[in-house]
Amino acid sequence: MKFEIITIFPDFFRGPLDYGIVRRAREAGIIEIGIHDLRAFAHDRHKTVDDRPFGGGEGMVLKPEPLFECVESLAVAPQHERLSGQARESVIALSAQGRLFAQPAAAELAQLERIVLICGRYEGMDERVMEHLADREICVGNFVMSGGELGAALIVDTVTRLLRGALGNDASSQHESFSALKAPARLDERGRPEPDSTVSAAGLLDYAHYTRPAEFRGLAVPEVLINGNHEEIRRWRKRRALEKTLRNRPDLLDKVLLSAEDQALIEEIGREMQEAG
Repeated sequence: MKFEIITIFPDFFRGPLDYGIVRRAREAGIIEIGIHDLRAFAHDRHKTVDDRPFGGGEGMVLKPEPLFECVESLAVAPQHERLSGQARESVIALSAQGRLFAQPAAAELAQLERIVLICGRYEGMDERVMEHLADREICVGNFVMSGGELGAALIVDTVTRLLRGALGNDASSQHESFSALKAPARLDERGRPEPDSTVSAAGLLDYAHYTRPAEFRGLAVPEVLINGNHEEIRRWRKRRALEKTLRNRPDLLDKVLLSAEDQALIEEIGREMQEAG
């Protein structure tokens, strides 16, 4: 996977992409990251990449000429080939007006071979970039940032961890919040499925996790997690995932397929919440 990042602040990425999973994936050759200074494609004395918008208005807008030249210098496939899926590439304009970035979009991007990320700045960029150069316009949250650099780093990290070999255990990304995947069952030495107490997030928030020591400052790990009963642990984890989702992100429940067990647990949790006042 190759990431190409277009920005007016190339030095910004010296820190965020040099640590953790992204750094290890780069060192292992799983991903490559190219940083491209947009000002290198401005040809006036002042390296101007922005201008006032036609029709008036506040602020400045990124000009189309340097953006088109920069993307074209990367020899990406034509926009229509990217949109049709003929080319495993994408040119993404990071913009507060774009579609909200979420895990399904990250999974889709992880199937590509190259991603070009255009970091917006100022009041945005010339609309011709979105209409005739980029094939996607993405927003990383319902808020406005000073530019797209943080969003680009976020997308690189989110997509990288979905690539085979990027994590120590590829199944790790399949049990996280917002993941709709379920890792394949582990087999014992006789080829039979081992007891599995893990719970796929399946679009919900993740369940609670505990580690050693079993008691810390008088706070004990729930007994169910250390009794060795995989079915009880699985049910407890499913309940905790549903509780956390109901409390913090109830909107997610409208977007996932709930089993009969899930529905029963939600009703049980709801009754307890009402009784607790």
